[in-house]
Amino acid sequence: MLDELVHAGPEHLDPAFVAGFDRKQGYPDPAEDLAVFADHGLADDATVVDLGSGTGQFALAAATRFGRVVAVDVSAAMVERLRQRAADNALSNLECVQAGFLSYEHAAPLADGVFSRHALHQLPDFWKTLALERIARMLRPGGVLRLCDLIYDFHPSQAEEVFERWLDGASADPGAGYTRDDYIEHIRTEHSTFRWLLEPMLAAAGFEIVAVKFRGPVYGAYTCIKR
Repeated sequence: MLDELVHAGPEHLDPAFVAGFDRKQGYPDPAEDLAVFADHGLADDATVVDLGSGTGQFALAAATRFGRVVAVDVSAAMVERLRQRAADNALSNLECVQAGFLSYEHAAPLADGVFSRHALHQLPDFWKTLALERIARMLRPGGVLRLCDLIYDFHPSQAEEVFERWLDGASADPGAGYTRDDYIEHIRTEHSTFRWLLEPMLAAAGFEIVAVKFRGPVYGAYTCIKR
């Protein structure tokens, strides 16, 4: 299997970076994602897996809503940070696991939902497809995948125009947001893919796409059901 630590981005393995990660990523509100799971029938006793959990913005909120939450991240620094936050909040139903998309082994019972935000793009497309197939295997039939990521919703001929607009909107303060250099690093070395490539991957892995929402041409949110 691919060494996911090599593809994780060295900053995500650095405890000093992890300490300021929440401020940099902007405290995304998990309410919409939690509502998607609830709208698709996940009850209080549901099991939800968060793949690429980071410092746990989603996992911590999910643990107050669902019976069992498994937060998975390849970075030891991220996992340690989340374990401490779970302990501070007395969330005994939140399990923290150091693993990746390609190495996490889910223990029974099958999950009701899987969530992933801004993590799958670390994998090249061949490995993305294997990761999605592994996600399908850990979900029960009818289980829900909520995938939010940097996904390119434009024609290749528009790349220069789209990227210039994206770079122009970058933060000037690296501690308060993602900078122009951060975005350039992402474009050059990470593996965001086109929407029209990702959607067949989801279908091949056994998912039905039931809702898609894009915020601009580079951020997409997918709700999928395991067939």
